[in-house]
Amino acid sequence: MRALKHRIADELLPFVRQPGQYIGGEINQLPAEGDWEKAAVRVAIAFPDAYTIGMSHLGCQIIYWLANHTPGCCAERVYCPWGDAEVVMRQKGIELFTWDTRQPVSSADILAVSLQYEMSFTSVLQILDLARIPFRASERDDSHPLVIAGGPQADNPEPMAPFLDLVVLGDGEASMAAILDATKELKAGGIRRRDMIRALAERFEWIYAPNLYDVTYHPDGTLQGIRPQDDKIRPRIERCQTKDFDEAPFPMRPLVPYVEVVHDRFAIEIMRGCPQRCRFCHAGYTKRPLRLRSVDRILDMAEEMHGATGMDEFGLLSLSTADYPELAELTQRANEQFADRRVNISVPSLRVDKMLSSIPWMVNSVRKGGLTLAVEAANDDMRAAIRKVVTDGNLIDGVKQAYAAGWRRVKLYFMCGFPGERPEDIDGIVDLARLVSEARREAGKGPAQVNAAVGWLVPKPYTPFQWAAQPPAEYFHDARRRLSSLLHQGGGKRKGGVKIKTHSVERSVLEAVFARGDRKLADVIEAAYRLGARFDGWDECFQPALWRRAFDDTGIDPAWYAHRERAPTEVFPWHHLRGGAPNDYLLRQYDDVFTQIGVEKPSPAVVN
Repeated sequence: MRALKHRIADELLPFVRQPGQYIGGEINQLPAEGDWEKAAVRVAIAFPDAYTIGMSHLGCQIIYWLANHTPGCCAERVYCPWGDAEVVMRQKGIELFTWDTRQPVSSADILAVSLQYEMSFTSVLQILDLARIPFRASERDDSHPLVIAGGPQADNPEPMAPFLDLVVLGDGEASMAAILDATKELKAGGIRRRDMIRALAERFEWIYAPNLYDVTYHPDGTLQGIRPQDDKIRPRIERCQTKDFDEAPFPMRPLVPYVEVVHDRFAIEIMRGCPQRCRFCHAGYTKRPLRLRSVDRILDMAEEMHGATGMDEFGLLSLSTADYPELAELTQRANEQFADRRVNISVPSLRVDKMLSSIPWMVNSVRKGGLTLAVEAANDDMRAAIRKVVTDGNLIDGVKQAYAAGWRRVKLYFMCGFPGERPEDIDGIVDLARLVSEARREAGKGPAQVNAAVGWLVPKPYTPFQWAAQPPAEYFHDARRRLSSLLHQGGGKRKGGVKIKTHSVERSVLEAVFARGDRKLADVIEAAYRLGARFDGWDECFQPALWRRAFDDTGIDPAWYAHRERAPTEVFPWHHLRGGAPNDYLLRQYDDVFTQIGVEKPSPAVVN
């Protein structure tokens, strides 16, 4: 049989669009020919989405760097082939390969999967399918890789649990280093793959082996409990935390793609966690404690990364970059260090109240094309209820200074569907967007172009909203029609420079189903994949009809998961996983939402 790399070159690449995304060999690639064969432990790092998305994911680059700097280990990357490539691979019998040196994914010891988004679940099955690895963990044998998942969706992995051998809860740096060392030791000791699952689960308090737990339900369908099958397995999984964040492993020579990707820049995570606790935000509650990198360390890293990539944008990343305590010093020094080399400093996640004091240094260090602000709710009292620290006064004063400093466009992020939401909260989105647009007139210029992006609330685990019912789809469709009507009042033309774009209602409902779902949903995910669901996070690929059929075929009601108010005593599918604040604290936070806006809290749904 011809070598896989030759088959890819001759039988795949000439027949796909944009073959550059499949060729590997990028600048700063770490594995070389022969490294895979010589390694004691082989790791395939899988990002379940297209190359153009996966190459921009910092977490995977961190794990890639760490693993390839671990003695005896070799890590290569794998992404989801686009639809045209999948067709060719199936027609010609080409199995899924690693991007770096064209190894069969099935030959890895570990298949490390990043679960970033609910809509990537079918893409995980696509990777397993094309790699010829059985979907269900119970169907795999010692010839298959250990399928290990981590990332935000690992905080409630239950919808994917039957497909996963192991789940890592928490940070990836310390956990991956420990897993690599343990796997190397166990493999050298002749431990079989199936026995490694138990050995790793017993050794590490942050590893969850779903198949070693039994799930029971009440007659009404709610969860009774998830319990270990014997007393050697922990009843509760803890979070892994990288304690020395300043010195944590980091890709000092990032990969440079050959094709355009989502974020074409070198980036540094300057802070992990967020001092804010917006009541809808999963990451804000699960990424604590707050950890910082020092300014000196960040700038030293940036210098080395720029030299290794030549990229002209430097991203300062965190959940809330504006809350980094030394941001003014960092951006000023970064600008002094890189301005002569025409390197733009990218500062995402700005907050209006922090931006007011930051405008002087932003004038010189940040590109003026557009300003992005997460407002979330249109009215002050609702913002206070969800703990979003922004007032209308902050917002208008802030954008006025931004306009005076040279900004021309503003993007506002809103969310619709909060518990206790009132009609004026929806109408206020258009009103506030217009105020922001008109505020530019005070700078002696015309109204600003304001793009308001409106998403639909997806209640998340480990947050005060984990008990909340997501409003039904028709509520969101009505809100979209209402926003469109208000925007076009007055002769059918948009007033000012305001545009409104809304997210997919059907996709948001699916996100809500899986965000708080249990193991029963694995059958739905597999059914949807077999019906043809692929790249569900992409508008051009998402097919809601396939998912409706999958729910019908499996006899599962998505509304029961998405649109049902939970009782305070209900056991959640993540009850055995330690994610953050205790439930009694979160429940008090949830009750306070209704107190602040003066509406009655809904009663839990009656389950038939």
